[in-house]
This record gives sequence, C-alpha cells and structure tokens, in this order.
Amino acid sequence: MARNFLLIDPEDGVDVLKGLASPVRISILKLLHKQGPLNINDIAERLDLPQSTVSSNAALLEKAKLIRTEMQKARKGNQKICYSTFDEVLIAFREDYEARQNDGIEVAMPIGLYTSFEVTAPCGLCTPDGIVGLLDVPDSFLDPNRMKAGLLWFTRGFVEYQFPNNARLSNGDVNSIQFILELSSEVPGTSADWPSDITLAINGVDIGTWTSPGDFGDKRGVFTPDWWKLKGSQYGKLKTWGVGTNGTYVDGVKISDVSLADLDLGSHHSIRLRICVREDARHPGGINIFGRGFGNYDQDIVLRMHTKG
Repeated sequence: MARNFLLIDPEDGVDVLKGLASPVRISILKLLHKQGPLNINDIAERLDLPQSTVSSNAALLEKAKLIRTEMQKARKGNQKICYSTFDEVLIAFREDYEARQNDGIEVAMPIGLYTSFEVTAPCGLCTPDGIVGLLDVPDSFLDPNRMKAGLLWFTRGFVEYQFPNNARLSNGDVNSIQFILELSSEVPGTSADWPSDITLAINGVDIGTWTSPGDFGDKRGVFTPDWWKLKGSQYGKLKTWGVGTNGTYVDGVKISDVSLADLDLGSHHSIRLRICVREDARHPGGINIFGRGFGNYDQDIVLRMHTKG
C-alpha cells in the first residue's frame, strides 16, 4: 500500500506545527490513521470528547491539510467525514534538505509539457480545475490548456518530454540519472488488479519496463480535487527509475542491463524521456500519469542527475 509523506520546513509549516501541537488533535489523527474515515460524531464518541471540541479541532487540522473532509448524505441531513491525509510528517530545515541535493542537478517537468505524443482512447487530460478538451479524443492532447494538466491517461502509445541536459552544460560527469514520477494502470473505473507494462526510454533507448499492479481508486488521492469523481483513478505509485554504471533500477530493484554508457548522455543537448505502453506489451493495461494537483504526491516529473563535479 502506498504511504503518504509530508516534508515541511518549520519556517513554512507553521499551520502544520500548530495542528500537531495539541494532544486532542494528535488523538484525532491517530484514530483516523488506525480506523480510517470517520464522521465528527463517531470521533467524539470514540475519544469520549464533546462534539464541539472535535469539530473545532478538526477545522484546525483541515486548515493545516493534515486531514480532509467530505460532506456525505446521512439518514438525517448531511454528515462531515474526516480522512487522514498523511502517514508520516517529516520536519527538516530547508538548508539541510538542500545540502543533500548539492551533489546533483534537479529539473521538474509539468506532465502537460510533453513535446510529442501518440495515444489511443480511452484517453484524456485534466487540470486541477477541470477536463481539458474532450474525453477519449486524442487530438485533445494538442489543446493549449494541456500545459496546466495534473493528470493524463491513455490506453496505448506514448508521451515524450524533452529535458535540458544541464550536466553537459556544466561540464559535469554523470554518475547516475533518475526520473521520479507517480504512475498507475488505466481501466474504465478502477481496479487494484489490472496490470500494465509501462516502458521508459531515454533518447530513444528503452531502459526497461515496470509492471503497474493496478488502477487505484479505493480512496481519494491526497491531492486529487473534490470535483474529480470517486470512481475515477485517484492515485498511483511513486516510482524512481535510475540508470547507473551497471544497469537500470526501479526503486532499487534491477530491471535491465541498460547503463549510462548505453545512453551516451554527453553527446546529447537534451534528455528525451518517453513514457509508453506498447502494442505488444504482455500486459497492455494503459497508464495514468499524475502531476501537481492530483494523486498522493504533489509533484511534477522530476529528473535528477548526480554528478562527479
């Protein structure tokens, strides 16, 4: 099961720190983490607290984005359901975090800024505010609003992104290259058991294939907007694809023998990343790519290059 992490700098995360600075609010978070979604009355009953106390503290937790709430119909009127949004909260001073990045180069690419594509329906894109173009119409991938996309999906085909080769510009020797992105399979509706073979290529070289286990919709994604239907894809798995001197790895597990030498990065002015589901895939189960404003990780596609200097 995917775990959701929140990394904050104390200077920027005052609301979060306030949200955690209360035994009552900590008890609410622990209860939601253990029991799952509950309404205000259920929380009050299980913690033996007044409903008004739970309601006011839940409001502070929601402001800090430590929980999210949804209104649902009840036997009499509506009820507010509370959901825990994070499994762990990590606190780090920014200068310490940035120091760990000093040995490399990082570039973030919004998922809608692909430079080429070829997709088949069912397919589509949406921003955190709404659908882009028409659903299941591949030409919608040409819509200028695609640049704001936070989620895109297709059944077969590819999208390709062009990253600057900043290591070449800085004359640095690359030790490893990584791409970090949130992915899932794609099926009408959702299904946790719907495998799909997702292949990545760098500058025309296939680096390997990872099989996504399914299309996840058991709960709303942490950052997925409320307007997005619950029966639609909610979140994916954050995967780190890395190419080093002795092969290609996904989350530390070797998937191919393709190495940095095979990519010959020094001869390319850019780094082209192609994400695809091939027609001849053993499990051609489609793909969802999650970006900012959707899924469990509020991030773009991230390229990291570790250099020797």
